[in-house]
Amino acid sequence: MKIYIGYDKKNALAYEVCVASLIKHASIPLEIIPVKDWILRRDKLFWRSYLVDEKGQHVDRSDRSAFSTDFSFTRFCVPAMAEYKDEWVLFIDSDTMFRSDILGAINHIDDTHAVHCVQHEHKPYEESKMFGLKQTYYRRKNWSSFMFLNPARCTGLTPYAVNNWSGESLHAMLWVDDKLIGSLPKRWNYLLNCMEPMDDPAVVHFTLGTPDMLPSAHDCRWAREWWKYADDHLMYSSGEFIHEPE
Repeated sequence: MKIYIGYDKKNALAYEVCVASLIKHASIPLEIIPVKDWILRRDKLFWRSYLVDEKGQHVDRSDRSAFSTDFSFTRFCVPAMAEYKDEWVLFIDSDTMFRSDILGAINHIDDTHAVHCVQHEHKPYEESKMFGLKQTYYRRKNWSSFMFLNPARCTGLTPYAVNNWSGESLHAMLWVDDKLIGSLPKRWNYLLNCMEPMDDPAVVHFTLGTPDMLPSAHDCRWAREWWKYADDHLMYSSGEFIHEPE
């Protein structure tokens, strides 16, 4: 399966941890592809422009909304990157850490749908996250942070839509009919410190900031596992590669 992972140059370490944890638990072949803003611009799939203020806050020029990562919009290029083929692929935010075999999530896929995700009811109360960047609220927040996509059924995500629709519309998945959005168990996108405690999440999502970003996250639950991957991250490449399980 092809796994597309959001890449943010501000925190490349998060990408390395995500990849390492994914590989450690995977029992199936994976093709891991970083979603990099500059490559998509080179390939003319992405051309949205943004402003950066003195605090490092990104603001989209089109809809004037604040966003926090380099892949806030580029994630929606994945169907085009996959050439709209009739096969399931996965997009995940890089600030996630796997604690279970991705096959367990794949087994929940239903071919009658175009998208599968954990359907959170996340209404953040924090005003900031990560490196002090603005926390924003929009409908279906974090649904798009871990989503299985069948590119052939996500043709609404044209390059025009990705580059012209508002961020709120894209994250709310208005590009697909609601009946085509399937669900996943909550353990496959556990929002740390934003959900009820969970003893054994399959994927921990450090959505407020990875342990290297915030003092409050440095020793948070699951941080020790995250730091172990971080210590070993040089074993893995930030480029595209194939993982074949033993």
